[in-house]
Amino acid sequence: MAERSFAAEVTKLRLGEGEQFHGEGILAVTKALLQSGVSYVAGYRGAPISHLMDVLADANDILKELGVRFEHSASEATATATLAASVNYPLRGAVTFKSTVGTNVASDALANLASGGVTGGALLIVGEDYGEGSSIMQERSHAFAMKSQVWLLDPRPNLPSIVAAVEQAFELSEASRTPVMLELRIRACHVHGSFTAKANKRAEFTLKDAIEQPRRDTERIALPPSTYLHEQEKIAQRWPAAVRFIQSAGSTSSSPKVRRISASCCRAACTTACCARSNCSGWRTPSATRASRCTC
Repeated sequence: MAERSFAAEVTKLRLGEGEQFHGEGILAVTKALLQSGVSYVAGYRGAPISHLMDVLADANDILKELGVRFEHSASEATATATLAASVNYPLRGAVTFKSTVGTNVASDALANLASGGVTGGALLIVGEDYGEGSSIMQERSHAFAMKSQVWLLDPRPNLPSIVAAVEQAFELSEASRTPVMLELRIRACHVHGSFTAKANKRAEFTLKDAIEQPRRDTERIALPPSTYLHEQEKIAQRWPAAVRFIQSAGSTSSSPKVRRISASCCRAACTTACCARSNCSGWRTPSATRASRCTC
């Protein structure tokens, strides 16, 4: 059963270039996915991100018009395994579920996905249920991102930052051939605001194209000896490509700087009280010292 109906609000997903979007954070995430030319979306419900599935279900007619495949997954692991469609094909795909209990369930599929790498952009949108309003034990998503060596984005709780993070996540994933995790905290999931919309894009390569033009790359299978090549590729190709992308986007983008993307944040190590705030901007760089990481 849906948490609530978004049948009226989803009409905003049809807004075109230059129009002003006003609404909730989750609705903005869906609009950003459509603006990014996503090919498929899957997920499993869980607070605080569960109503993203409700929005996608209510917007299924719009998704079909754009050739986007949407499905409810049996579990977080099933949802993450769906991203394997982006391994051999230039398909942009996204999945969503609750963290950290959902990320724990999905960790095996995520590890295999991150080992072989992706061709199309692969995005995991996780609801970070941490803090005084949490419904689960107090854990964060950062450790899972670091364990599987994937990028973690933690946007500020305002719509322009969230939309920019979704769009840049796909670009970063494709540039580095690495899955990207986007965590949305409770405030970001429910925040209301506005941003300037872009036109929705139909995916250049769809699931129908993948079925009609099958490809196979056995080196993407996460088993020895391919896994040794995967690890070399991470160091020799994926990481340098990601650095080049971050430097380029960080110097040209007027949106929140891509250099703030990191596998961890000062919140994971800094004991300063301000770092508990959900709008903390204390990102760290690899060369920063612990004392200077927090810029709240």
